[in-house]
Amino acid sequence: MNSPEMTNEIFMNEADLYREITFTDNRIGTIRQMQPITTEGEDDTQRPSRFFGTAQLMTPAGALPLAFEIPADNLKEAAEAFDEHAQEALEETMREIEEMRREAQSSIVVPGAGGGGQGGVPGGMPGAGGGFGGIKMP
Repeated sequence: MNSPEMTNEIFMNEADLYREITFTDNRIGTIRQMQPITTEGEDDTQRPSRFFGTAQLMTPAGALPLAFEIPADNLKEAAEAFDEHAQEALEETMREIEEMRREAQSSIVVPGAGGGGQGGVPGGMPGAGGGFGGIKMP
């Protein structure tokens, strides 16, 4: 049985077509303008353009990609608002990373915890944390 969300049909929505136009300063990032178009490829003046920014922040762990929508009516407004929305995207990404860290730390399994004996291994040596000399294994 297929739910309404699950379908094997793949089709292009002709009423929601866009032309993608890319702008960059070759320094900090990219702005993508999604220009609505008709099925004939002409600009659709009944729908507004949408703007999206992308940037990469270098960290000790490597490049951290940022992607965000920029509410704007034109390219000039999008360029002026780029920094603000990139900063918001960075802050949101850092919150998400911190939440993932907390979740990962709370899901660490301690050998022998709740399962009796010497760390769950016959002849094992209990230590700080309930087994294996305090080493916590995932």
